[in-house]
Amino acid sequence: MDDIIQHLIAYGYPGMGVTAFIAGSVLPFSSETLLVGFLLAGLRPWPLFLWATAGNVMGSMFNYWVGSLGRIEWIERYLHVKREKIEHTQHWLQGHGAWMGFLCFLPVLGSALSITLGYMRANPYLSFLSISLGKALRYAILIWVVTKGV
Repeated sequence: MDDIIQHLIAYGYPGMGVTAFIAGSVLPFSSETLLVGFLLAGLRPWPLFLWATAGNVMGSMFNYWVGSLGRIEWIERYLHVKREKIEHTQHWLQGHGAWMGFLCFLPVLGSALSITLGYMRANPYLSFLSISLGKALRYAILIWVVTKGV
């Protein structure tokens, strides 16, 4: 794992984007840890914010796309999210729609949310917008806390 992290660090900002994509999909990976490491190593906050947000949003939209295919067996097999989790999330999302994508920044729940939004065929444009807002806010707060030393 250390070799992978060192490889991503060597690629700087694009490495941040790849890490955020991986973390935004259902693979267990912490883009926040790498973001903090990059900040402490002296990389500029704005490009990190942009790469992290874009990568993480694209990871969630990948989940959305797989969910939109409507194949529960693929979701369970490739994204490792159980049918029960999708059904529970689907019930929870009823009546709230695509704006709930804002909560996709949450660990564990975020992946299930983005997959379920796709599975329910929530408006993709509103889903993209709400997911982007939530993830951008999370990275903005993290960068602010690290750079201001709060």
